[in-house]
Amino acid sequence: MKKALLTLSLALTLAPIVKAEAPVEQLAEEARVQVQQFGGALKAAVKQGMEQGGPVAAINTCHLQAPAIAEQHSQSEWQVGRTSAKLRNPDNQPDKWEQSVLESFAKRMASGESLATMEAFSVENGEFRYMKAIATEGLCLGCHGDKLAEPVANRLAELYPADKAVGYQEGQLRGAFTLVKTLKE
Repeated sequence: MKKALLTLSLALTLAPIVKAEAPVEQLAEEARVQVQQFGGALKAAVKQGMEQGGPVAAINTCHLQAPAIAEQHSQSEWQVGRTSAKLRNPDNQPDKWEQSVLESFAKRMASGESLATMEAFSVENGEFRYMKAIATEGLCLGCHGDKLAEPVANRLAELYPADKAVGYQEGQLRGAFTLVKTLKE
């Protein structure tokens, strides 16, 4: 009888833990969809800028449209953005949690983990937080690479005098998408 009560007590104690994990994974899946939509819209805008006028036009597109795209995708319950260890836009400064995740991503990449699937999430202080690594692609190198054309370097200096988001090579960790959703009680 004592064993049966202990088993029932243990099952009731663990039940909330098991139930809590399902919503966290559901939130992570929602975040993945948000990243796909936000990242897709951002990439399409930059690609269009590149096609219309090369890297300088892409810089202008990114400078003007990226914040608007982030705001547009933050109209739901999710707040979306980007951050990096090497910032271009100071408005994207990582907070303490984001900084620790970026450091973790760098270590995980150095250990051989693929950036394509690298993510992190946490529930703290009534918020679900999610980050997805951004790999540097060939398209990125015209504005973020180690050899920038003079007009590109000049335009970046005009818009972002403290720019640190250069010197990348294809496949490196560029930064991360970062999302926050306030949880309802």
